[in-house]
Amino acid sequence: MRKDVRILLVGEPKVGKTSLIMSLVSEEFPDEVPLRAEEITIPADVTPERVPTHIVDYSEAEQSDEQLSQEISKANVICIVYSVNNKKSIEKVTSHWIPLINDRTDKDSRVPLILVGNKSDLVEHSSMETILPIMNQYQDIETCVECSAKNLKNISELFYYAQKAVLHPTGPLYCPEEKELKPSCIKALTRIFKVSDLDNDGILNDNELNFFQRTCFNTPLAPQALEDVKNVVRRNMTDGVKDNGLTLEGFLFLHTLFIQRGRHETTWTVLRRFGYDDDLELTQEYLFPLIKIPPDCTTELNHNAYLFLQSVFDKHDKDRDCALSPEEVKDLFKVFPYMPWGPDVNNTVCTNDQGWITYQGYLSQWTLTTYLDVQRSLEYLGYLGYSIIYEQESQAAAITVTRNKRIDLQKKQTQRSVFRCNVLGARDSGKSGFLQAFLGKNLQRQRLIRDDHKSLYAISTTYVYGQEKYLLLHEVMPDFDYLTEADLACDVVCLVYDVNNPSSFEYCAKVYKQYFIDSKTPCVVIAAKSDLHEIRQHYSLSPHDFCRKHKLHPPQPFTSNTTEAPSKDLYTRLTTMAMYPHMAQADLKNSTFWLRASVGATVFAVLGFAMYRALLKQR
Repeated sequence: MRKDVRILLVGEPKVGKTSLIMSLVSEEFPDEVPLRAEEITIPADVTPERVPTHIVDYSEAEQSDEQLSQEISKANVICIVYSVNNKKSIEKVTSHWIPLINDRTDKDSRVPLILVGNKSDLVEHSSMETILPIMNQYQDIETCVECSAKNLKNISELFYYAQKAVLHPTGPLYCPEEKELKPSCIKALTRIFKVSDLDNDGILNDNELNFFQRTCFNTPLAPQALEDVKNVVRRNMTDGVKDNGLTLEGFLFLHTLFIQRGRHETTWTVLRRFGYDDDLELTQEYLFPLIKIPPDCTTELNHNAYLFLQSVFDKHDKDRDCALSPEEVKDLFKVFPYMPWGPDVNNTVCTNDQGWITYQGYLSQWTLTTYLDVQRSLEYLGYLGYSIIYEQESQAAAITVTRNKRIDLQKKQTQRSVFRCNVLGARDSGKSGFLQAFLGKNLQRQRLIRDDHKSLYAISTTYVYGQEKYLLLHEVMPDFDYLTEADLACDVVCLVYDVNNPSSFEYCAKVYKQYFIDSKTPCVVIAAKSDLHEIRQHYSLSPHDFCRKHKLHPPQPFTSNTTEAPSKDLYTRLTTMAMYPHMAQADLKNSTFWLRASVGATVFAVLGFAMYRALLKQR
């Protein structure tokens, strides 16, 4: 909502503009009236909307046309004052003042107008019969007020309506000619309805209506009040109430009714609570709350964020198959202004046999987005209404900023849950296959992936000593001379070569010696395509000798040319190295260490899925 309101009073000389301002301030009619009142500011604590209000007078005798133009451009609302006993001043409203204001303002950002009929104490009749056709002709006119500066009639109301026209304008919400909500308003209210529909059944039941009421207005509705609201809808439309809950049509009808009855502040309160600005766009402050991320720290979702995302998955997984079909994904993202996930996501996270994103894959994608681009993650959580549903100040409450990695190294322990592994290697060495195998795809399934659907990332869970961790694999493009800091910054490095290509290992050796020989980042050499015949490498040292010389683990054989899904053991080892880099060159050589980590991973992977199935059955 605006931080202040600027009201400008214009009109013909002697209609009482200055008297209206002075009567408001002194609460009595002035004996002497100057040509023009000084600008006054009414403090926030004495205005109904709790917003500072500046009231500006205009005098033709004292001000030039240029000064008038400047005041019009600065005004948030303009009151055109006429005298109810002076027909000429009424005629000037349409012949002079409205055209003048329209000429001085941009067509796309017209200021709201209030018609003010002053000196109502001098006549027995109302001027409304003359004014109503004018109001119908000009959309910018918010309302008309008849008042008297002399006997203080409707003075406070006049300035309240002016303030209301700025803070709760009708224009963006409603089209008076069509007597219906504008498309942008329908779009915003539809998102609000879907966010509030916690079980995604297409209706707001009593619990959801009460939560919505409490969220927007800080007070629940009494049971009788709830019934009264639904009865109003029932009397006016056939499809507004279903199974004793409010449908989207009923929800939109109620807001139309509020606006038609002059209670558009109710609709604006709802819109602003859900993050919308005066143009019915979600504000930058709502979508991108401030979050400080010091150097060498990473961003992860916290426990509450995962619970929220689980509930979002649950309400869209209609067939309860623990995966999201393309239709279910589309339904989930209806509250977004665009589709955030492309076809590459299905090759970034785990999918089922139909290629649909599984529950684990869904959480993995959110984890990836939060790690790589926390601002985008905040934006997405904003569209889903995280801060509203979980009653938090902002989406920033969903994010954990990890401590500096150097402290982890010093203390030889970490609380992080997400670890990054950069995968480097020459072209066609098997990097993409290594990423896809992590998602359970063997070579046969990998061959079905279209080139334009491929991804440079793969993320899934592994279990290290019973702890669930995310391993994020990033395939780095093999451009040796242009490796950036982002290409090198990670928790563990995989150097991949093709055992069947004699020129493949040389790239790995060069990259290691150029960038990682003095690094504390653990490195593992992967002997990819190990199902093929191993050919002697052209490099001066064999891969085994190279690893022995530089105190690296022997090359780890890997192939995705398997009948079943490829083994995850190697990925568990990588996660373990990322978690315990200080042990990478020591304890990790112990084969029983690998064995304990791998067995733990298998047990907990089975347990994790079984627990989700059990939770699903309970729900």
